[in-house]
Amino acid sequence: MQNSGTDKLQVYTTMENIVGFLIDLDGVLYIEDQTIPGGAETVNWLRQQGIPFRFLTNTTMHSRDSLVAKLSRFGVQTESGEMFSTAVVAAKWLADKGVSRVQLLLTEDAQKDFAGFEITDSQPEVVVVGDLGAQFTFDILNSAFLAVKAGAQLVALQKGRYWQKKSGLAMDAGALVAALEYATETKAELIGKPNRAYFDMALMDIGLEPSQVAMIGDSIDTDIVGAQAVGMPTILVRTGKFQFDVDANPSVEPDWTIDSIADLPGLLGA
Repeated sequence: MQNSGTDKLQVYTTMENIVGFLIDLDGVLYIEDQTIPGGAETVNWLRQQGIPFRFLTNTTMHSRDSLVAKLSRFGVQTESGEMFSTAVVAAKWLADKGVSRVQLLLTEDAQKDFAGFEITDSQPEVVVVGDLGAQFTFDILNSAFLAVKAGAQLVALQKGRYWQKKSGLAMDAGALVAALEYATETKAELIGKPNRAYFDMALMDIGLEPSQVAMIGDSIDTDIVGAQAVGMPTILVRTGKFQFDVDANPSVEPDWTIDSIADLPGLLGA
């Protein structure tokens, strides 16, 4: 890959075929409370052009309402129905399965998306693991371990290895999921990217075929590989954790690589 500009890496995909987008949040539109220049303007431009999009995030520290409010503070007006978060999807999946008692390894804010469930550490039917950040302790992890050993199903909202903070990389929830999988000899049910079902839900909602919708993300493992498996074109941005992922996955080639989401209108010929 080159170090700047817009690269077209696979000639069989053209922008003319693309009429919608799935957009990651962390590392694409912002890093923590710091906006990525041009992000809000690009999303607002898409809306003005009548180009449909959905946000598809693996962020698990915030509720869907908080994510919508955060985008609003950054100048992006959106509705909850345009925001696909792993917690909301997991809650619907568990409700459809008839689950009522859950143990949540989630922040207090993220737990709001599980309204209607009995949240308990005592004999839960399911243990849901997300990112608690600095709130994670051995006792919390061990409590989840004991619940799974006692028969609870292990559900991972995401399995990210690391994410980009303003101060640098930080370990993500995937490492803790891996610890529980190893200790309990159980494979977690994955909800978020790169799980195909997560992409399929967003595509069904936007009402377009996979080949018509491009995924915009900064993660090779979750955004690019996951979208490619569904048959979607992919756009990798050189923001967020891009550099670390590219170095670790040199064989994976997105359809386009751009400096940031601010370059999307130019890629579309605007």
